[in-house]
Amino acid sequence: MKVLLPDNDGHLNSYTLVGDYRPGTPLSTDSCRTIYSAAHVVADPFSLNNPHSASAIHWGDTLKFRRYLASLGLGIAEAMDTAQRGMGLDWKGALELIRQTRMELPNAMVANGVGTDHVDLSAVTSIDQVVSAYHEQLVEVQKLDARVILMASRALAKVASSPKDYSTVYNQVLASCDHPVILHWLGEMFDPQLSGYWGGSNFENALNVVIEIIEDNVDRIDGIKISLLDKEKEIIMRRRLPSTVKMYTGDDFNYPELIEGDDLGYSHALLGIFDPLADVASNAVSRLNENDVESYRQLLQPTVPLARHIFRAPTQYYKTGVVFLAWLNGFQEHFVMLKGAQSDRNLYDFSQTFQLADQANILVDPERACFKMKQLLAMYGL
Repeated sequence: MKVLLPDNDGHLNSYTLVGDYRPGTPLSTDSCRTIYSAAHVVADPFSLNNPHSASAIHWGDTLKFRRYLASLGLGIAEAMDTAQRGMGLDWKGALELIRQTRMELPNAMVANGVGTDHVDLSAVTSIDQVVSAYHEQLVEVQKLDARVILMASRALAKVASSPKDYSTVYNQVLASCDHPVILHWLGEMFDPQLSGYWGGSNFENALNVVIEIIEDNVDRIDGIKISLLDKEKEIIMRRRLPSTVKMYTGDDFNYPELIEGDDLGYSHALLGIFDPLADVASNAVSRLNENDVESYRQLLQPTVPLARHIFRAPTQYYKTGVVFLAWLNGFQEHFVMLKGAQSDRNLYDFSQTFQLADQANILVDPERACFKMKQLLAMYGL
């Protein structure tokens, strides 16, 4: 099958599809790795809400996608940055998303983002306000008996003046958690407002701060997701974690080798790229469960060029590539995002994403994907 795709100058060139899609194999409940997919939301293009302010979600398609992830045995990281949290999805919309998913999938493995994004940053001047903001969201999520991911806080990054401030906030918030939580170290490439998080002047100093917080609260922490796109830093941290605390890779560049691990340990996963790669991820980890490392590598390694393309700088716009692939694969009828974020990447980017998705073997129905690509090109006058 062939399709005409534009190059960077807008010239159309013939591309021959080569992909070999394979449906996912549901992970067993005793899988050797805990795998979460950070899930996107489907916007409602017909909502009367202002698309540049309110969160207009198409609940039917959004929940249908979560049922698909759960059917593969994958966990769902809900209301996180992949769902455009802080970039189109406000706290009111996030809480409703958490509620809807909890009702739809009461027995699924779901962890939900709790942060401080409902407060006006300009009005936050103290760490006590940050603690209160965390508690406000935490109370609402725990009312649902839902598990928690403690998201990094822009408010804390703004007002903290020392590593001690981070320790004070996290110690107080963790003391109020009903169940062990997942911490999240989100790098500034994902959110520039989180620069200098943990109060350290460099990685080593920041690492010491967060390790101390974990050791002081070890019974309240299930694991930590590290999203620095640096495998060496993740491995260094992984080797320093207490034995009961999981490392969840958030490295969308190097996930195959980090999940596979080495003689000293391995990472579990909580990844935005596992939204479009759900089938491949479940198949690959199923092979890992059987100690078939070679098949694991053969399945997952071809997806890395796609992931590195989607998550390239400016990294925070990766959500556009994720939703584009969901549209190509029939999980939604349109390519519209909250706050108009479908415009955050250009047409040449979509052309490259299409080709890399084919080569990663994730185009479910190549004929449908080609048809939709032609529709997109027509919108651009091609």
